[in-house]
Amino acid sequence: MARNAAASTAVGADVTAIELFFDPTCPYAWLTSRWATEVAHRIDLSIEWRFLSLAYLNEGSDLSDARRRSDAFGLGLLRIMAAVRQEHGNDAVGELYSAVGTRLHTQGASARLWAGEDTGSLVADSLAAAGLAVSFAGASEDPSRDASIRSETRVALARAGDDIGTPVITFDLDRPDASSFFGPVVNRVPRGDEAVELWEALSTVARLPGFSELKRSQRGELDFT
Repeated sequence: MARNAAASTAVGADVTAIELFFDPTCPYAWLTSRWATEVAHRIDLSIEWRFLSLAYLNEGSDLSDARRRSDAFGLGLLRIMAAVRQEHGNDAVGELYSAVGTRLHTQGASARLWAGEDTGSLVADSLAAAGLAVSFAGASEDPSRDASIRSETRVALARAGDDIGTPVITFDLDRPDASSFFGPVVNRVPRGDEAVELWEALSTVARLPGFSELKRSQRGELDFT
């Protein structure tokens, strides 16, 4: 397509791989991840899926029961994803995240989770939808996965700062400490040309020496459609 050809010559378009740190329960990480996958479908971009646990990020904080429940559920999901990555690699993590996020965010299961209701067969259904063995669900109770999850959370914080959340994206893998940022935070998924335009802007800005922050308060309601 013509737009793809234009994108390939844009400043910053030579970025061909990013690392995206996420917690599967975070709605903002979900929206950003859908934007990133939209971009990956339109230009030559690969996404390395890495973990940033809100359970670890919020350790020691005074949290509501609902927040603790969500964070614990997210840690269980990351344990499953760590097991999947060990056996099937990065792409399988992306497929599972797509399946989990669709059910949690797009289809609204996260509201039931926060309300303390049974999320039913969400994990098993997501594994099946991703073409993975349902037996991976057992990894949610396996603390031996926690060391790698905590390590990746520390990497994200070391790159982007302690006062951040999810997602974190590293735009330039050759200099991760200089090109990693919290966000972008969006309240809907940019699609098509708009997605590529946002990518071009951010991948360029992310590699400007000395640039650290661009922020405004959230505008509009979350839109998962």
